[in-house]
Order: sequence, then C-alpha cells, then structure tokens
Amino acid sequence: MKKFYITTPLYYVNDEPHIGHAYTTILADVISRFQRKWGKDVYFLTGTDEHGQKVQEAASKRGVNPQEHANEYVERFKNAWTNLDIQYDYFIRTTDNNHKDSVKKVLDFLHSSGDIYFDEYEGLYSVSEERFITKKEEEEGDYREIKKIKEKNYFFKMSKYQDKLISHIKNNPDFIQPESRKNEILGFLKKPLNDLCISRPKSRLSWGIELPFDKDYVTYVWFDALLNYITGVGWDEDKKKFNHYWPANYHLMAKDIITTHCVYWPTMLMACDIELPKTIFAHGWWLIDDVKMSKSLGNVIKPLELADEYGADSLRYYLMRNMVLGQDSTFTLDSFTKRYNDDLANDYGNVVNRVFVLISKFFNSKVPSPGDYNDIDYNLIKEFELSVQKTYKYIEEFRVHDAVETIFSMIRSINKYLENKAPWKTVKDFPSDNEITATTLYVSIECIRIATQLLNPIMPAKTKTVLNAMGVEETENNLSYGIIKPKQNIESISTLFPKKDI
Repeated sequence: MKKFYITTPLYYVNDEPHIGHAYTTILADVISRFQRKWGKDVYFLTGTDEHGQKVQEAASKRGVNPQEHANEYVERFKNAWTNLDIQYDYFIRTTDNNHKDSVKKVLDFLHSSGDIYFDEYEGLYSVSEERFITKKEEEEGDYREIKKIKEKNYFFKMSKYQDKLISHIKNNPDFIQPESRKNEILGFLKKPLNDLCISRPKSRLSWGIELPFDKDYVTYVWFDALLNYITGVGWDEDKKKFNHYWPANYHLMAKDIITTHCVYWPTMLMACDIELPKTIFAHGWWLIDDVKMSKSLGNVIKPLELADEYGADSLRYYLMRNMVLGQDSTFTLDSFTKRYNDDLANDYGNVVNRVFVLISKFFNSKVPSPGDYNDIDYNLIKEFELSVQKTYKYIEEFRVHDAVETIFSMIRSINKYLENKAPWKTVKDFPSDNEITATTLYVSIECIRIATQLLNPIMPAKTKTVLNAMGVEETENNLSYGIIKPKQNIESISTLFPKKDI
C-alpha cells in the first residue's frame, strides 16, 4: 500500500482557532480523506506549538505555570477539530516528552558535528515574532515590540547549506508550491544567508527545551517546533514507522511562515542528513474586507460560531470552494450564506429531497428497476464518468476549488435531467407502464450516489446521512455507474440544508 504523509503547521497554543487555522486543517483533512478512498496508507499530523516567551508571559499573567496554561489552551484546538469533523492520525504537542527528547538528540548531533557554535550577537529582536530581525524588516514595519539586544547565544550554521538548498529548489520543481512562493524563496536566497540563532538564555526565557549541552539556555521556539514533522512520525523512536512515512508528501501552511519552512527547515534536515519533504505548499490568506485577519484589528472569524449556526459541513464546503490554492480569498458572511443557500440548499439538498420523495411516492421507497435507456440517460451517465475523472485529477493537482465546482456541476446536471425527463409527468402520462419513470429515477439516484461519494471527503456528515439512506457504506468508493440494486430500500431523511436568511 502506498503511503501518504501530510501535515499542517503547529498552531501556537496562545491563539484561539480562527478561520485561517480551520482552513489549513480542513484542507489537510479533505486531501487525507480522498487519499484514503484511493487506497493510500495515510498519516495526517497536526498539533500545537507550546513553548516560547508569549506562552511564558501569558501563563505568568494568569498566575499559573506554563505547562498548566498549555494544557488548558490546547483543548481549544482539539475541541475545534472534533467539532469540524477533522480526523487526524496524531496530534503532537511540543511539550510531549518524546518530542523534547528527540529535539535534544538533534541538538546534540548538530553540536557534535560542528554545525552549532557559540557566539555573541547584537541585533534587533521582535518580541511579537520571538526572533531577531533585520534592519530592513524593521523599516517595513511588519513587526512589533522591537528591542535591541546584545547577548551570547548558540547558532546553527544555516549559511553552510545555502547553495545546496538553492540547487535542490531548482532541481525539484514541486518542492515549493505554488510557483510564486518558490520564486519568493529563490529571491530571498539571492542574498547571503545568515546563520540562525537557535537558543535563548534562561535569564530571559525559561519556558523551552533545555539545550543538552548547556543548561543555561533553552531552544529557540521555531527550531523546536519545526522538528515535529519528523518526531511526530517516529524519528529516533520508531525507525520502521519513520522510514515508511518519511519524506512527507505535503507540508501545508499559510504563506506568512514560508521562510521558516522553506529555508530554516530544509537546512536543518540537510545538516541531519535527512531527506527533504516532497512538497511544501503555502496557501493564501483569508481576508475580511480585503484586509488580513488579526487580533489587533478585531476582524478574526471564529469557525466554531459559523459551524454552530450553519453546520460544520457548510463551513468545510465554503472554505474548499472559495479559495483558489495559492491566492488570497475574501470572506464575507453574505457570500457564505449565498453559497449555503444556492449550492447546498437549492442544488444539492433540493435534488436529494426531490428524488427521494418521488421514489417514495411512486415506488413505495424502493429503488425502481430501470428499463431501456435513451440518449438523455446515456448523456448524463457519460458526463458523470468524465466528471469523476476530472475530480480526481483536480484533487491530485491541488485544485480543490475546481474539484468542488465539478461535483456541483454534476449535481446541477441531475436537476436539469429531471426537468427534461419530468418523471412526475411521465408517471401520469403512462399510468400502465412506469418503465420510463423508473429509468429516470434509477439514473437520478445512482448519479446522486456518485456525486455524494465524491462530496464525502468535503462534507462527511451530511453525505454519510444520504449514503446510509440509500444503503451505501460511507467507505464505499466504487464510482462506476449501476452499483445500487433495484428494490433497495430508500429511507426518508429530513431537510439537509434548511435555507438561511442573509
């Protein structure tokens, strides 16, 4: 069985889950579910980043120790992912003992190999970012709480691997996606790469993984957190598991953390003689009124509030449909409600209800036996065969929005087909022979099944309801036409997506 390893970034435990976190994690979940349906051995990793100065300060303000603070706040992410129907394989925390032990082994190895050295440094330090920044970054004004700091620290020889990294990026066109992000990183690497400060003195920060070779220092939070992608899949702990799943097929993240993942992380792996991940994919931001979401602006969308009002499936659908991967996308409640009403209530919910009601009314809730097919029937079946292939192709190419639109084109085609065939009319025009009506409704229920199975990774809860009502298992992945057997009982279901007022 082929493996498929996919990760999200680790979310900072001080944050509250917002629409950006939800998007990345739902995207990973959707891709994982499709890969499982295709028979892959999938490993989906997510988790939380729990060390650093901001966690230490937040815990101090609350009068608790940092571990207690992290233990409490991590539940917000776990609860959010449960409520959004996200099925990860492992939720890693950087305070896990096995992760901390592995980080120390990496540090020991790099220190003994000479890739970590001790030196004094004076520079600008961004408290908000918890890292040293350049003068240019300060001038661009993207960082807050900047201090000038002079102190002795440990450094990783990141510059040593600059040329090797550039060569890898150029020789592996899929390594950084999309193309715009790859060009951004290659532009960054045109300038000499500085070495990376990978420690903080305990006199300034105590909440971190202690350096194994110097008890007066802790590990820089980014150096610690990035290693989760190998520690979370058994590096140094379960070699068989690690060798099976590594390298990762996809690291997913928003574009604002691309430098750490496309420069820091690969050079760390090179220094450890570990193969690089196959693809690092950086998607765009969710904007509100064309402005990036931020706590300081107060324009953060809370996904659980939307899920409570509209259902988790509705949110999952909107996020997958409305963002072109690699580009920014604007969220508005109006557009969300319109998608819900037009696509989910009017198109999908309506066609399911329509066909179920007709089968109940004319065939006593039993799937009718089809008779002879005409050109209209054959055309719809052929369209569905081609659309299934297109959907698979789009998912493989990470064109999820195109895959979703293709599926909904299929659903709209069923509605048009019903209008053309008018089974409610043919049953009256030919009362002694229901063959035409039976064929129409059999074709319709089969096409609903196929479209619903394709939608299942995107909207797992509602589609499971529909599939179960047709006697089809959620895990079933046969998308060929003609799977449902005539005389199969069709159970009634309540309205899938009640309309909402804008």
